[in-house]
Amino acid sequence: MPLSYIILSITGLFILFGFAHRVLDRMKMTDTWALIIIIGMIVGTFLPSIPLGRNVSINIGGAIIPAAVAIYLFIKAESSRERFNGIIASILAGAAVFLAGRLLPSEPEAMFIEPNYIYGIVSGLIAYLFGRSRRCAFIAGVMGVILSDIVQGVINIATARPGTVSIGGAGAVDTVVISMIIAVLLSEVLGETREKLQGGTAKKDTEPHLTSSLLNEEDVKNIKEKSRKKDSDKDEEQ
Repeated sequence: MPLSYIILSITGLFILFGFAHRVLDRMKMTDTWALIIIIGMIVGTFLPSIPLGRNVSINIGGAIIPAAVAIYLFIKAESSRERFNGIIASILAGAAVFLAGRLLPSEPEAMFIEPNYIYGIVSGLIAYLFGRSRRCAFIAGVMGVILSDIVQGVINIATARPGTVSIGGAGAVDTVVISMIIAVLLSEVLGETREKLQGGTAKKDTEPHLTSSLLNEEDVKNIKEKSRKKDSDKDEEQ
């Protein structure tokens, strides 16, 4: 079984048991939609890739669905700064994956680990370092791998190289999944740790409780809105 299926299945279980609710909430996604996306990605990898041109195709589960999610998160970004970070992080992650493909040995058997796993790890780390927020990290983790495949496809067409390029297909789906999971996981774990070190939890404890009888419905609504805005600002900083 490909590693991507195992990772997506484990992620699905985490979502079912409610362990990923906080992360998904910050990414403006519901548990239901996240499960639908995971199922779509798994099923989509079994469908034929869509031809884009000579020797270039795109996979539904490994590229189209995750790219659509990345575009959704890009649109849902809270500020132009976050969108800019997402674009820059995606370009840098794509460049890192492309260069890794040039520098690593061309024979996979000469390496102690599958090259696609290395590409995913590299992309995920770059996506976190330059994306920082959960949304940006996911966007860069996915689009970095896809952009690298697109560049390789363009080079193959321009130079008439033999062989085919399947964007998000074959082993590339492992790269996409590893990259996006590492990017989001690092953003959540390290971001939350940094927030606690900065006294974020203590500050939250000083906020008035929403259940107080002294607050009317309008007050509660305003406090909830301010709380969501504060969490969003912290998410961008992380």
